[in-house]
Amino acid sequence: MLFYHPSYSALSLPPKHRFPIEKYRLLYQQLLQTPCASWLTQPNLIASPAKLTLCHDPEYVSAFLNGTLPDSAVKRMGFPWSEQLVERTLRSVGATLEAAQQALSDGFAANLSGGYHHAFSDRAAGFCIFNDLAIAARYLIQTGQADTVLLLDCDVHQGDGSAEILADDTQIITCSLHCEQNFPKLKRQSDYDFALPVDCSDATYLATLSDALSLCTRLHQPDIILYNAGADIYRLDELGHLAVSLEGVLARDTQVLGHARQQGIPLMAALGGGYQRTVSRLVNVHMQLFMALQQVWPERFTVSKSLK
Repeated sequence: MLFYHPSYSALSLPPKHRFPIEKYRLLYQQLLQTPCASWLTQPNLIASPAKLTLCHDPEYVSAFLNGTLPDSAVKRMGFPWSEQLVERTLRSVGATLEAAQQALSDGFAANLSGGYHHAFSDRAAGFCIFNDLAIAARYLIQTGQADTVLLLDCDVHQGDGSAEILADDTQIITCSLHCEQNFPKLKRQSDYDFALPVDCSDATYLATLSDALSLCTRLHQPDIILYNAGADIYRLDELGHLAVSLEGVLARDTQVLGHARQQGIPLMAALGGGYQRTVSRLVNVHMQLFMALQQVWPERFTVSKSLK
């Protein structure tokens, strides 16, 4: 299942705001025209404060939900606070929780939002308010649905919030492939960090990913992979600094999904980051994940005559 809610793009932002809020709605509309349309569904779960506090300080959770964050915290968050933002955030985290559980039964599921890996236990940062993948990982462990979870972060920016939150969690493995000279300036230590140079090519990126996947799955044998499929590794991303082609993005996603299927490991994907002023071009980069899905799970798609 592919989980989407209209609230993902229903957020009023100031003119020329850096975050490409329209990408979620446009991606959903594009997926409706593909064989993936049959997988699209609206999530039912809305994250409760109890689930948020699996990874976040209760005072921080309360301040965000009630709109009492100090101005400095709002600035660091990157979004102006609003009731819209609260709804969007709770639905997005809820959808990641739902998708992670769906993946355990179906083999694959995705949230058309999520991947908010800069959220720390006690604060927001870089457009990330609550760390949905970390929350999902702890929830699966807490409820006995998984013994070992691999959080595979392929966003171009290091998953510093995930590394901070999960530093002492021996059952949750954090692995980050990221551009070394990029945000955040101060990196946190994941269980496995693969720092890539500026202008990294397809070949170098894919070889590093192969090593990371092989190492983490062989050593830890995870029950599920939570995959941050950031589109910002693409060479035209305005905040990326890598030289990965569109074909390289498709190869990355195909490699991750294919490896998980070959090893019999369920995988849940979140959309992650991506920053291009031309939002339609950004959506095309995110679409590579769903093209990869169709390549790796071809028997699950029935293409109607109208789409041939």
